[in-house]
Amino acid sequence: MTSPQTQIDPSGSLTIIYDGQCPVCSAYTRMARLRSTFAQVDLVDARSDHPSVACVKDMDLSLNDGMAIIQGERIYHGSEAMHVLSVMAADYGAFNRLMSWAFGNPARAAIIYPWLVRGRLLLLKLLGRDPIT
Repeated sequence: MTSPQTQIDPSGSLTIIYDGQCPVCSAYTRMARLRSTFAQVDLVDARSDHPSVACVKDMDLSLNDGMAIIQGERIYHGSEAMHVLSVMAADYGAFNRLMSWAFGNPARAAIIYPWLVRGRLLLLKLLGRDPIT
C-alpha cells in the first residue's frame, strides 16, 4: 500500500468534512494548522448540505463513524483520514507532533480512532446533540 503522504499534494486543495457540533472535532480542525501545509483548505460541517457531504454519503461512508478528507479524486475516511492529517501537519507544533505520534502509523490509527469515535458519540449525547443523520 502506498503511503498517504506520497498521495497528498500540498499544492492542491483539501476538503475536510467533520462534525461541526462536536467541540473536540472543531477544536482539532482549528489546532491542526493545515493551512500551513496546504494551498487551500476547506472545512465543511458534516451536518450541512454541502456537495462534498453528499459526495461522501453517496459512497456509503458514514460521517457519524468518521471524518472524511477529499483531495482531488481521492476520499480518505475515518482512521485513514486521521492518519493523512497527522502525517501532513506533523511539523507544526507540539499538538501536531503528538497527533503524528498517535496516528502517524496506520495500524495504530486504526486501533485508536474507533475509541475517538465512541468518545465523540458519548460527548454528543452528554451535550444533548444528535448524531449526524
